[in-house]
Amino acid sequence: MSDFDFIEKQYLGLNKMSLTRRMSLAIFCLVAYYWRENHDKAGELYFFIGIGIMVISMLLFFILHFKTKVINGSIILDGLWTSRKVKIDTASIVSAKKVKYSKYFLNRSVYNLHLKGTIRFYTRGVDAVELIDKDGLVYLIGSQKSEELARVINNKLKK
Repeated sequence: MSDFDFIEKQYLGLNKMSLTRRMSLAIFCLVAYYWRENHDKAGELYFFIGIGIMVISMLLFFILHFKTKVINGSIILDGLWTSRKVKIDTASIVSAKKVKYSKYFLNRSVYNLHLKGTIRFYTRGVDAVELIDKDGLVYLIGSQKSEELARVINNKLKK
């Protein structure tokens, strides 16, 4: 048995908003290349930029945005290289429940964003786990496995 009660990795390239933006730019460049191809050779730059954007987009599928771990009575959120590790003690949590992350279809990736009284962690998906601690601080952790994460945290709270 592993030391972790729960572990989830979320990758930066899988965010819908970022992916839509990158693919729109790549398609624009490739259409501009096709349009410019019949007129002169200056359009080749558009082709290489479009291909470059697509390659970078594929590489982002392998870059870890953050990792969520529940271990030994703590929830650990470990972000990108320059991000600080966030550790939430389950003893200080009052409630944990699955909620919808946002009413919007496209959401940007965030890590440790303090906004309107909530600390947000999100890469992709529609669901999140809302944690409220004893001080009234609200954590919103976006997750692909939000039901499992909420269940594991609630099991820790019952102990």
